[in-house]
Amino acid sequence: MAYYLTDGIYPSWAAFVKSISFPQLRKHNLFVERQEAARKDVELAFGVLQARFAFFHRPCLVWDKDMMGKIMIACIIIHNMIVEDERHTYLYYYDPSKFITTEDEESFEYSTQRIGDLSCYMTNRAQVRNREAHNALKNYLSEHIWKKFSTEE
Repeated sequence: MAYYLTDGIYPSWAAFVKSISFPQLRKHNLFVERQEAARKDVELAFGVLQARFAFFHRPCLVWDKDMMGKIMIACIIIHNMIVEDERHTYLYYYDPSKFITTEDEESFEYSTQRIGDLSCYMTNRAQVRNREAHNALKNYLSEHIWKKFSTEE
């Protein structure tokens, strides 16, 4: 199951990996440091992409995960090409409002059709909301980060 790095406002579900509120051990401090740094980097990257591409600031109309991934990679590549091409014109000024117009937001449409059957939905819902899986994932990631990045012997 995929998971998301989140902060304290999200519930303790399997799909959300929250930081440890009051870390007592060095292992937990390292986990908090790495988790928050990664979350901050992702938020900054999405902020840049969201300002440039409308695809990132609306609900996705594509339900296929592979297609979503390909679209995101294409947007990242295009963004990097634009940065490379326009690097000499930057004057440390970035105005995201020029990429978002009210006409774009007003013309947005989405579908409310059901996808899949009810039993599949209920199974997925139970898996995502599983608090034990959330705690197990957080403990596993904490151990993994400790083994990989700890400077202690």
